[in-house]
Amino acid sequence: MQSSETQDMDRVEMWTDGACKGNPGPGGWGVLMRTGQHQKEMHGGEAHTTNNRMELLAVIEGLRALKRSCTVVVHTDSQYVMKGMTEWLANWKRRGWVTSDKKPVKNAELWQALDEQVGRHRVSWRWVRGHAGDPGNERADALANQGVERARGGRAG
Repeated sequence: MQSSETQDMDRVEMWTDGACKGNPGPGGWGVLMRTGQHQKEMHGGEAHTTNNRMELLAVIEGLRALKRSCTVVVHTDSQYVMKGMTEWLANWKRRGWVTSDKKPVKNAELWQALDEQVGRHRVSWRWVRGHAGDPGNERADALANQGVERARGGRAG
């Protein structure tokens, strides 16, 4: 008999990254996920976007791809995503999606989508330095750049 449903949860390691050529400009996102001996890679892009939007979309799409509740460790090189989820989100929600200086939160619809996806899982956050040799981060970066190329070709990912 299980004492808690979290014992049933799969553990997923997820590396996410966003890229943009010009800011704004064509952008891409990439995700590398590993659980046990299984690995999945995903990428996509948009023709006109920002780096921050791609960083957020990478995590959203990665979490959305999980078919059931999982324990997820998200590795990101984005201080924007990291601080948003660990420091800023609760206050934004409490204030009705406005910042402390009463301005609308940028990318609020993506933050809301991310918050919804995080609510489906047990998520912890790990910041990694970008372009510093972390193999998962390097692969997510390569996938994000594939997303940029896809967006440049006119095919959104």
